[in-house]
Amino acid sequence: MSGVRILIVEDEDRISSFVAKGLKANGFTPTVVRDGVTGLDYAVSGEFDLVVLDIGLPGMDGFAVLDRLTAERPDLPVIVLTARDSVQDTVAALEGGAADYMAKPFRFDELLARVRLRLRRTSAAESDVIEVGDVGLDLRRRVATVAGRDVELSARELSLAEVLMRHRGQVLSREQLLSHVWGYDFDPGSNVVDVYVGYLRKKLGADLVRTVRGIGYRID
Repeated sequence: MSGVRILIVEDEDRISSFVAKGLKANGFTPTVVRDGVTGLDYAVSGEFDLVVLDIGLPGMDGFAVLDRLTAERPDLPVIVLTARDSVQDTVAALEGGAADYMAKPFRFDELLARVRLRLRRTSAAESDVIEVGDVGLDLRRRVATVAGRDVELSARELSLAEVLMRHRGQVLSREQLLSHVWGYDFDPGSNVVDVYVGYLRKKLGADLVRTVRGIGYRID
């Protein structure tokens, strides 16, 4: 697991330090942030392999962060840590997209086992390559290829390409793409989808993404 980057979003210094030290001692590279807004920004950056997420966070609570992550990075495993141990909160976390759930207090050995399990499952799931013509999307390596040549994409470009390629032949509206890639509360009047489609055309081929006038975009 050497080189695996784990984001810890936890505002209690004692707990975040305890988890970070334990993960580092086991060969992981942990990063700690202490509020929900910053945690979300870091989590959607594409730089992390797993998130350990507290629920009771300042700025934006963990359930709100989880909701956005599920929309923007459904491939990113999230383990929720919280002092709330009711059945309702457990169900809410798991149905909200969390890969796992642990109530405080917890033993580090158990958390470590769950981290390793989720990473193994994610690695297996991401071994697939989505292909359309001579364009491929390697979800494990998080790179695109054109005729076998690697093409570097930003996290947003990669997410947009994945959504379009997984829905090959289906017209997706700008609103659908906004919700999948940028989150539900993004300005619906923004032209950010059009801008990023332009980026994909430049990097992956001008004919890859087709415009359906008045509706949205599709990949055939």
